Amino acid sequence: MPTPLAPALLLLPASPAPRLPRPRPGPSRRARPPVVRAAALHALPRRLELWPPRLAAVESKPPPPPLEPPEPGEESAVSGFDARAGGGDGGGDGGGGGDLGWLKAFPHVLTASMANFLFGYHIGVMNGPIEDIATELGFQGNPFLQGLVVSIFIVGAFFGSLGSSALVDKFGCKRTLQIVSIPLIIGALLSAQADSLDEMLLGRFLVGIGIGVNTVLVPLYISEVAPTKYRGTLGTLCQIGTCLGIIAALSLGIPSESDPHWWRTMLYAACVPGVLIVAGMQFAVESPRWLAKVGRFDDAKKVVESLWEPSEVEKSMEEIKAVVVNDDSRGSWSDLLVEPHNRVALIGGSLFFLQQFAGINGVLYFSSLTFRDVGITSGALASLYVGITNFGGALVASNLMDKQGRKKLLIGSYLGMAFAMFLIVYGISFPLDEGVAHSLSIAGTLLYIFTFALGAGPVTGIIIPELSSARTRSKVMGFSFTVHWICNFLVGLYFLELVNKFGVGAVYAGFGAVSLLTAVFAYNFIVETKGRSLEEIEMSLNTATPGKQE
Repeated sequence: MPTPLAPALLLLPASPAPRLPRPRPGPSRRARPPVVRAAALHALPRRLELWPPRLAAVESKPPPPPLEPPEPGEESAVSGFDARAGGGDGGGDGGGGGDLGWLKAFPHVLTASMANFLFGYHIGVMNGPIEDIATELGFQGNPFLQGLVVSIFIVGAFFGSLGSSALVDKFGCKRTLQIVSIPLIIGALLSAQADSLDEMLLGRFLVGIGIGVNTVLVPLYISEVAPTKYRGTLGTLCQIGTCLGIIAALSLGIPSESDPHWWRTMLYAACVPGVLIVAGMQFAVESPRWLAKVGRFDDAKKVVESLWEPSEVEKSMEEIKAVVVNDDSRGSWSDLLVEPHNRVALIGGSLFFLQQFAGINGVLYFSSLTFRDVGITSGALASLYVGITNFGGALVASNLMDKQGRKKLLIGSYLGMAFAMFLIVYGISFPLDEGVAHSLSIAGTLLYIFTFALGAGPVTGIIIPELSSARTRSKVMGFSFTVHWICNFLVGLYFLELVNKFGVGAVYAGFGAVSLLTAVFAYNFIVETKGRSLEEIEMSLNTATPGKQE
């Protein structure tokens, strides 16, 4: 999650899940199978609906016949991470004490979530040494240029999220993660070696592009690779990775208080995770859903066999094939304008819009001043306290995600954020003892960060790909994160101006009101996805859509 960054503030996307529109397989890859009813689809669980009414189920067509093996030179979809411990794609609550089924997918998910660690690191890396950078590169005393060095990162992320869908659809999740590590590495090197403002801006912009793609891609990948039973728990690694990246940057930045050139070391260090992602993803699996979309069903089955419980392999492959066969065209951006994709896109964009205007970046920015009031004058130390609180909340969320479900955590999270905001407003707006007022402000700030990390952060990135169809998943994610970056930029741009005009109490009261509104929105429009495969969710939503009869 973001930390105090002046003046444009970044939000850590909660992390986000995977799925892509599929390129049409060439004639040499597979023939179109005859259309019949898909009896193999086993009766679906109760129907999911984004909102009423209930509608008749649609016909499905059977999976295509087995495909030929990949042509010579085509990479295998199954990686060297083949941990044969447990499994499970079944529904139900997340694993208990002796349930180690998540271990199969964990190495692959952990490798991908290193991209979120890098995201968090780049959020925190400018928090301390920005003044030293300005002095050395010749723009000290210019708050606009200092803000531009920070905000150009958001501009790059905006363009990265827009272009992420095309990359994922063409190259798949695994290869795209490796490709976008290149601008992350080059951007960090350019920034570390910068001798002018222009070089620093170019480096930060390249880093932003890579981060913009990765914030879409990592939750997408995790949702498509993780077994259903553990999808929520593993999805929280996006949030955890971002928190750890922020903490690492703030901790590594401590020497910058005495060494004005330490910022170069910090930026050089940002190259290391990028290199590890390129190397590590070489041994990770490709998304089985993407493999099926491009016609590589044999490879998709190998991945499922390596990650899922053996008893679930055939059922899962039948569902994946049925979804692919029922959708014989490439997805396009115009699909987001028609049912049911427009509803999912609206929910995804709304969740990120409300998340940003619930004030997470404003609270993070103002937290350093809040801590200063109680004697903690080091901005880096205050941010470290916030980062640790955020990390603790993310750990609790990882334990609850597949037990309590996404919807409960999301509603509870925003209610807790609203209470925290009103607690701070009470502390600063009513005549209280100064010590009591400061204590309430500190308690409210930490409670807000903790409750954000319980749901508003991680659930937003997890549930959007779960609700999206295979055809439009990457585009819905790209659209949602584009909304995220726009709102992130606007909040960072106008937050201080609003505080100066209306006061902290009024602005925080507005954040609390938006948090309450978001809880109501989640209660009415979010459906529970815990324990359901992506294909079950997609087919249930499609059957609830008018005009989908075939």
